[in-house]
Amino acid sequence: MQELINWLGDVTGMGSTSIIKLLVTMAIIVVLSLLRWAFIAVVYRRTDEPRSRYRWRKIGTYSLTAVGIILVGRVWLEGIQSLVTYLGLLSAGLAVALRDPIVNWFGWIFVGWRRPFAVGDRIQIGPMAGDVIDIGVSTFSVLEVSTPEEGEQITGRIVHIPNGKVFVEPVINITQGFNYVWSEIPITVTFESDWHRAKQLLENILLKRVESVTEEASRFIQEASRKFLIRSANVRPVVYTRIVSDGIELTLRYICEARSRRKTSQAVCEEVLEAFAAERSIDFAYKTSRIFREPEEGKSVPDKQPPEGV
Repeated sequence: MQELINWLGDVTGMGSTSIIKLLVTMAIIVVLSLLRWAFIAVVYRRTDEPRSRYRWRKIGTYSLTAVGIILVGRVWLEGIQSLVTYLGLLSAGLAVALRDPIVNWFGWIFVGWRRPFAVGDRIQIGPMAGDVIDIGVSTFSVLEVSTPEEGEQITGRIVHIPNGKVFVEPVINITQGFNYVWSEIPITVTFESDWHRAKQLLENILLKRVESVTEEASRFIQEASRKFLIRSANVRPVVYTRIVSDGIELTLRYICEARSRRKTSQAVCEEVLEAFAAERSIDFAYKTSRIFREPEEGKSVPDKQPPEGV
């Protein structure tokens, strides 16, 4: 062993003490890596649930990393045996040199403590919306979804957001505690249409399509009210009536699962098209353009008479 140390000293130009510390550091890293691999293997054999595997993998990684930092620090700083002194020096140096990473680290602690979102939640932070797929020490990853106007479909892009953003951007959790959202579909019929009949058809379609979801949403609201200050809300589907410039606007308002808004909207719209197609007294209203021909349709203008005396 001494011969190996002497040979490494000749090759690297380092002292024997530094080489021993380097070898001990490498041994610590190897042992902790093997412990992490063994821990994850045990977890994977005991559970098949992805969320549990992810959570235990993170716990094992963070715990062994913290142990490794302490052990390696004590190896290289033998003169400072007090752990408090060591951590104090470490934190002071990091605070000066790594301000943004420290903010991200505190953001990670905040996310783990206050739980504004968890892996699997659909959130919106600033202009970005998506499903949380990973929460790390410095960043969390989101599988991006498109805007509600574009159907809230997964785009396939993974966005990595610094944890510090939770302190400066509003975080909207779409699925935490209440996995339902309200959706609206405005439909306009002409002034000449039988809007009473149209409204009745729309109400029947909503009752047929979202009645079961409404009952489930009511139970979710009761459960969520135990954790959040949520007053009882009317989750029954309703059709609102409004007069607009193009005709009579009938707005369907109903509740649906957060990740099924586009699917539910498509089913409702297809039934509306079929129902209105069978009614001769109902016509959709839409913006039209009209060409006005002045010579044929305008007011006739008499020929100018020349002034007297000319």
